[in-house]
Amino acid sequence: MRALPRHIVSKPWKATVLAAGLAGFAAFAEAAPETSGTAVTGFKQAVAEAAWDNSAVAAFYRGNGYAPLWTEAGEAGAARRRALLAALGNAHLHGLPDQSGRAAQLLEQMRLARSVRDYGMVEAEMSRAFIDYATGLQTGILEPSAIDSGMVRKRQTPDRTAYLAGFRDSKPESYLRSLAPATAQYAALMKAKLRLEALVQSGGWGPAVPVRKMEPGDSGDHVIALRDRLIAMGFLTRSAARDYDAALENAVRRFQDAHGLETDGVAGKGTVTEINRTPEQRLKSVIVAMERERWLTPDRGERHILVNQTDFTAKIVDQGAVTFETRSVIGKNVHDRRSPEFSDLMEHMIINPSWHVPRSIITKEYLPQLQQNPHAQRQLEITDSRGRRVNRDAVDFSQFTAKTFPFAMRQPPSTRNALGLVKFMFPNKHNIYLHDTPQKHLFAREVRAYSHGCIRLAQPFEFAYALLAKQTENPKDFFHRILNTGKETKVDLDVKVPVHIIYRTAFVGEKGQPEYRRDIYGRDAKVWDALEAAGVALPGVQG
Repeated sequence: MRALPRHIVSKPWKATVLAAGLAGFAAFAEAAPETSGTAVTGFKQAVAEAAWDNSAVAAFYRGNGYAPLWTEAGEAGAARRRALLAALGNAHLHGLPDQSGRAAQLLEQMRLARSVRDYGMVEAEMSRAFIDYATGLQTGILEPSAIDSGMVRKRQTPDRTAYLAGFRDSKPESYLRSLAPATAQYAALMKAKLRLEALVQSGGWGPAVPVRKMEPGDSGDHVIALRDRLIAMGFLTRSAARDYDAALENAVRRFQDAHGLETDGVAGKGTVTEINRTPEQRLKSVIVAMERERWLTPDRGERHILVNQTDFTAKIVDQGAVTFETRSVIGKNVHDRRSPEFSDLMEHMIINPSWHVPRSIITKEYLPQLQQNPHAQRQLEITDSRGRRVNRDAVDFSQFTAKTFPFAMRQPPSTRNALGLVKFMFPNKHNIYLHDTPQKHLFAREVRAYSHGCIRLAQPFEFAYALLAKQTENPKDFFHRILNTGKETKVDLDVKVPVHIIYRTAFVGEKGQPEYRRDIYGRDAKVWDALEAAGVALPGVQG
């Protein structure tokens, strides 16, 4: 496709542009050259030539006998063109890169079409544009693992040829609408995006609040600023009060709850910092969350486990409703401990588990200790390649390096085991699982990032009961009967349960209100940078 004048490409998309363009090209297909045998061959050749480097487009037309999809005469072809151009012009509504320039190019290409070859090139180019749009809307525009090594989630691999066939066999507008994730979360995020965009255009939530501690009983201009900000954000009704009264305290609590903060009703530095976040910052989080929602498989499982790292929670979801929730601890924010993002299937739990220490922990943490004191970490058994227990006094640990250390380490089942008394397994190459922990005090922290990467649960027994309830009449008795043996025991789940470990700094809660969390690993900042590089822009920056 030949380059167009810069003014055509850069001109912002308007509904009036689309309307005028379509009105002018309503007879586009009817004006095509005569379709004699030679002309048909020329059309096929043009389509094949234009689609040579796009296997999905080429495959569709080969299977379709090179019948036109977009340049077809009559209302059917016109309806498809209208639907595609409108979708491209409104791509930004989904947090996708602005496609109005591409729509303008297609309109211009149609306007200039005169020969059979021109029509064939238009046909192929519109199919390219459609596939790009459909893929981006359904599965996202970014590759997670290319952004951050901890984002190991694999996107869906769509059948791009099937997109064209599906569009051909459906009503255009309905089919395009069906491409967006059909989840309540995605729809709610879109609504939140529209509200935030309107808020950005109207000037936001007003002046920032002075960053200082404020608590019940305080008064002054800083308290008034806090009150005004919370009123603008919808957490407090308007009043003439000037003090940090009970109403303001409750508003602060509501704000804290919606932002994953300790709900103490005190506006400390951390709370005020979050209150001062701008609508633009929250909008970025929502747009990132929409892209992340597109990465997830549409079939999450009627029953599934959802771990949101930024929320420090693990939930069991049954038919869309949360039936169990517990606090969690995730990986520490250092390069080799951050919890990864991926999905897998939970297959079983192990009651009274042994902890087989990962090689990385042995060599990085425990070997230096053993070299100083052979009796360090006495709770751990050291075993050789045959599983035989090693006499620590008979080994000179100083002779080994991280590469040459020949032993394994294991902690037998006990209440002091690093994995606690139960672990939940979804075998994966990342060696990540959910488990109990003896370090119960960590669950009282606001930011709970302390593990080596696995997900620790505050209520592991109750989590087990909820899972076992699907396969035994008295799950609590069943669990404790095994627990009381003190023996390591594997319990298979009759039905495997999908586990989705996600990372969302913006989501819509069960009450329908947007909630926000801190970007603890800095991943969402990276995703936004990648989206921006791909052409996504905030209102006022489009064009």
